[in-house]
Amino acid sequence: MNLHMTTGRMIELVAAVLLFVAGVYFYRRRDKADSYGSQGAVILFVIAVIMAIHALGGLDYHPSAAEADLLKERSR
Repeated sequence: MNLHMTTGRMIELVAAVLLFVAGVYFYRRRDKADSYGSQGAVILFVIAVIMAIHALGGLDYHPSAAEADLLKERSR
């Protein structure tokens, strides 16, 4: 995983953190009569985690050694 981050990826990571904080806020603000919690907060948590993984490069394509060799041979 490459930790060199572009400006766009930094903005995406900040947005993920803000979504996570918003999820915490909505979850803590829930009605005390509701024993299940906020479904909206859980959705924000899931989106924030996926955005953070993407911002940190966890979803980038990395070809295997065999694929890289094949691409080198085809480009000649």
